[in-house]
Amino acid sequence: MTEFDGLDGWERLDPTLQAVATTRTNFSLRAIKLMREPFNDRRREAAERTDAQGLQIADHTAQAEGSGVPVRVYRGGRTEPAPAVVYCHAGGFALGNLDTDHRQCVELARRGGCTVVSVDYRLSPEHPYPAPLDDAVTALRWVVANATELGVDASRIAVAGSSAGATLAAGLAHGAADGLLPPIVFQLLHQPVLDDRETASKAEFVTSPAFDSEAADLMWRHYLGPDTGRAGSAAVPARRDQLGGLSPALITCAEIDPFRDEAIEYAQRLLRAGVGAELHVFPRTCHGFDSLLPDWSDSERLFALQGEALSNALS
Repeated sequence: MTEFDGLDGWERLDPTLQAVATTRTNFSLRAIKLMREPFNDRRREAAERTDAQGLQIADHTAQAEGSGVPVRVYRGGRTEPAPAVVYCHAGGFALGNLDTDHRQCVELARRGGCTVVSVDYRLSPEHPYPAPLDDAVTALRWVVANATELGVDASRIAVAGSSAGATLAAGLAHGAADGLLPPIVFQLLHQPVLDDRETASKAEFVTSPAFDSEAADLMWRHYLGPDTGRAGSAAVPARRDQLGGLSPALITCAEIDPFRDEAIEYAQRLLRAGVGAELHVFPRTCHGFDSLLPDWSDSERLFALQGEALSNALS
């Protein structure tokens, strides 16, 4: 017996992940404040080590409707105007910045042959819904309004996100389908957070490695704020009744993950609504495996899959 055997699903993890996914995530308010600085330091160091050769990367401020949102632009397009992807990072709505998913954005830009615009949205609990989604909307509208200056094709824009960032990406796709936002041609949702309600995988992984359902419950409380009655379809993508008319999707998730079942169900609902959807469940992995081990073979498979999907959708 090891001290990790008590974690739900730990024994099912690939041995490579067992070596690094050894703790739970405490998402209490006090823990979040203590985590932010070291979390950002680790991701900044990882970003500095990332090979971004061949890409042009620059930070900007997206200005739209009187607000400014920091963004980082990764130019991987082989020709101009290039297709574009508006990307929202992981972090449970409460952690992270432009360094958080730097490696993921580099991979998407390089493999997808596109321009990736990563969004530094405001964080909860200080800025609950709708602030993070509003920032993602600002970034999307900025990309479209400045398409010529950015060298991107406003008719070929996708949205992407990881974990909580996938919630925001799905929200952009919903807004586009409703005619409230510029058209979206594709959505790429990795380990998406889509539903604040109970699922079988949340019941199974109450104390799982990396992220568990207890942390997920706190995450939603921080994001939705004191008025939990705001948990409507605008804030919680899975609560949307009709999915017809949404853009096609690639949905990827981990096996040992409280969010697994909502990702699977969302993909199935898209298919039943006549929306093209591709689903991949990575076996023996946990939430955030591609950030824990970005050079691991399964992470490489994920990046290749995402790059191919983007390239095909945006060509």
